[in-house]
Amino acid sequence: MNEILIAVIPVVIIGIICAVVLVVASKFMAVKENEKIPQIRECLPGANCGACGFAGCDGYAKALAEEEGTPTNLCIPGADAVSRKLSEILGVEFEDVVEKVAVVHCAGDCNFTQDKVEYSGIKSCAAAKLIFGSKGECPYGCMGLGDCMNVCPSNAICIENGIAHINTRLCTGCGLCTKTCPNNLISLMDDVERVIVTCSNKDKGALTRKVCKNGCIGCRKCEKVCTKGAIKVVDNLAVIDYSKCPDCEDLGVCARECTTGCIAVSDFSGIHRVKN
Repeated sequence: MNEILIAVIPVVIIGIICAVVLVVASKFMAVKENEKIPQIRECLPGANCGACGFAGCDGYAKALAEEEGTPTNLCIPGADAVSRKLSEILGVEFEDVVEKVAVVHCAGDCNFTQDKVEYSGIKSCAAAKLIFGSKGECPYGCMGLGDCMNVCPSNAICIENGIAHINTRLCTGCGLCTKTCPNNLISLMDDVERVIVTCSNKDKGALTRKVCKNGCIGCRKCEKVCTKGAIKVVDNLAVIDYSKCPDCEDLGVCARECTTGCIAVSDFSGIHRVKN
């Protein structure tokens, strides 16, 4: 019995000493947190999407509290409501948020293209790309296995006819889907824009036409009819310069002239603008 006590007592004493040291250290060496950080953090939506350019909501909150001049309008999912709250807490002028929505640059569904292999592996676009490059005939197209849908916090994405579709009315513009798509088919655009190119194939027209009937063939018809020079064919693919698009006197002329119908014109307003 004595032998056990002799072994246990020193361990207990050492434990007590260490506990006291840790308590004292936590009191005297603690770094005081800026009292505004919890207030700011409470205003942010908690998506941790990184759309603000910081490592999640905590990083943005810390920057706002401690780095003078950090803009209050960087939280795209939070939109104007969050920007207004932040400006009130920080005592700075309100800054408008440019609301954004995600759009898919692929319309090659089951009606326009087909798979080149029968994929039966993990239901993941990233996995299919690693194994086959792409399971579809078009190497640039949507694989439709739902990686983007699975990361969307607002349930704005669904898979229909083999490709991803985004309901912009539910989209907060967090951008998580843009980072997830292995073919980089999804991008964010200002939700006031009305025209998108629903293709990402950069092959020559003849090759594109073989793999997808709805792909851009680089015919330049859209480029020729656009009086503002807002659309150009770059690397065999139509690209829109949205800084020039608002000046268009005939919105949608590019879509009407598109040989394959890969240019879409619609109201892509996001959830924040619809609520307003």
